[in-house]
Amino acid sequence: MVKKLKALAKSDDLQLAEAVRTSAQQIWQAGLGAFAKAQEEGGKVFAKLVKEGTELQKRTQFLANGKVNDVTGTVVKMADSVSKQAAGSWDKLEQVFEDRVSRSLKSLGVPTQEDIQTLTKRVEELSKSVEALTGKKTASRTASRPAAKKAAAKPAVKPAVKKTSVKTTARKAAAK
Repeated sequence: MVKKLKALAKSDDLQLAEAVRTSAQQIWQAGLGAFAKAQEEGGKVFAKLVKEGTELQKRTQFLANGKVNDVTGTVVKMADSVSKQAAGSWDKLEQVFEDRVSRSLKSLGVPTQEDIQTLTKRVEELSKSVEALTGKKTASRTASRPAAKKAAAKPAVKPAVKKTSVKTTARKAAAK
């Protein structure tokens, strides 16, 4: 009986070994099939992912360019505003400076361009009146024009002092 059991065990072992071999071969073939399928599908999936990534990149660049354009427009507007404010400030500063210089020169008695032109016209009118009364042309009329140009070219400090002193004298006399 032991021999029969041993023989049965050997035949069971052979059947078991054959079953394991068959099963292992089927597992191996299933693995190869899965690998082939993954390669086939993997290429398709990879191509699809590349396509989606490209589309996403395009959309992102479009949105980024839009934002850059918006920011650029805002910066340009701000720069224009700042430059206008700066120009306005410089104009105001220049006007204040001119006003102060003008007041200082006036307080010192320095005649303005307008004063010199008025005096030149007055001298010409007086020269015409003298000519009309005497009937002679005076040399001073032709000489007055270069003198007026020289006076306009250089600030007349000495006449300003006389003018101031005449005003001061007139004030003192009026005050007494």
